[in-house]
Amino acid sequence: MDDRSSKLILVPILAVLFVMIGYQYICPAGSNSCHFKTEEKFRGVSLLSTPYQDSDDFYRDQDLEDDSPPKLSSKFNFTERDLDRHVEFNIKGDDVIVFLHIQKTGGTTFGRHLVRNIRLEQPCDCKPGQKKCTCHRPGKDESWLFSRFSTGWSCGLHADWTELTNCVPVIMDKKEARRNKRNFYYITMLRDPVSRYLSEWKHVQRGATWKTALHMCDGRSPTQDELPTCYSGDDWSGVTLTEFMNCPSNLANNRQVRMLADLSLVGCYNLSSMNESQRNHILLSSAMSNLKNMAFYGLTEFQRKTQYMFERTFSLRFISAFTQINSTRAANVDLSETVRKRIEDLNYLDMQLYEYAKDLFLQRFQFTRQREHQEVRLKRREEKRWLREQRDQSDFPATTEDYTSQVARW
Repeated sequence: MDDRSSKLILVPILAVLFVMIGYQYICPAGSNSCHFKTEEKFRGVSLLSTPYQDSDDFYRDQDLEDDSPPKLSSKFNFTERDLDRHVEFNIKGDDVIVFLHIQKTGGTTFGRHLVRNIRLEQPCDCKPGQKKCTCHRPGKDESWLFSRFSTGWSCGLHADWTELTNCVPVIMDKKEARRNKRNFYYITMLRDPVSRYLSEWKHVQRGATWKTALHMCDGRSPTQDELPTCYSGDDWSGVTLTEFMNCPSNLANNRQVRMLADLSLVGCYNLSSMNESQRNHILLSSAMSNLKNMAFYGLTEFQRKTQYMFERTFSLRFISAFTQINSTRAANVDLSETVRKRIEDLNYLDMQLYEYAKDLFLQRFQFTRQREHQEVRLKRREEKRWLREQRDQSDFPATTEDYTSQVARW
């Protein structure tokens, strides 16, 4: 074979290698610098968001799949709009994340993740020995996060949906001179009702009271007649589980529904405003609706999925992976079936809400994962097409001759 033939064979190979090397510099793995036409319908799903790269994740696919069935059937008729929770959160603008912290749902841990574990251009300033962190927007003296560990209990201790939605806009206007129209993105955490109830009992048994909570509704706190206390003295230390369950005004009962519902719809804490059946129906329906319309909620029992869904919802990334801790005080309580059934009966609204919440959460997770996989496949296909086009263009004699002469000089 003469030198000319060797050169003719070598030219296309070198051209392809040159294109591939150049592509790696232009579009390195994991970068968002290359935008392909992904704003098209693919198998009925809108592909608008930039996919996350597997190499950036703290967890592998198996970590996300091993605690739920691969194909989940739903008893609720959720629409695509219900499942797609991605929001265009603008941390540099006027958007605010509001964390509704329900007792004993893992909210303290999640709240710390929000102020200490998010990768930000301007991280929250958390000084040693201080309970609150300063979470300002980049270059501004304004908060992007309303939570226990950023703004404190500004709307009252463990303020609920009714309190927060009426209080947060007012508080934010007082704290910040500018009164721009803000977008408030509400988030929360939920937990299995029996585990949550037992955890609250153990917490109260150790002396917790939350008696400074305001429970504001329609402009006032409940009267003593509307909300009697379950104990005399400073706290309920040493309370037995039976005593805890026997108090009819115990706010631990159906706490998650009450804290997520619009209490003004049922006359707040005035139980005489309507019959119990009607009140319960309105509370549960309101809690379900408010939860569904929140920007995000997580489940204590699904830490990795909670992390995944928060990151995909807000396009924010955590520095360290969430940890699933199953050995809790509630898990160590030895329950008889009779006692468990009693707790479920006392929390039957929460039981229904959690069933709904778990179903919706896992459906959203499945929807998001499927869409992400489709986007990755589409991007790979576009990359291959682009490489083919570049390779075809390299077959033109003028291009190859010029490239060969350069190689010869090198």
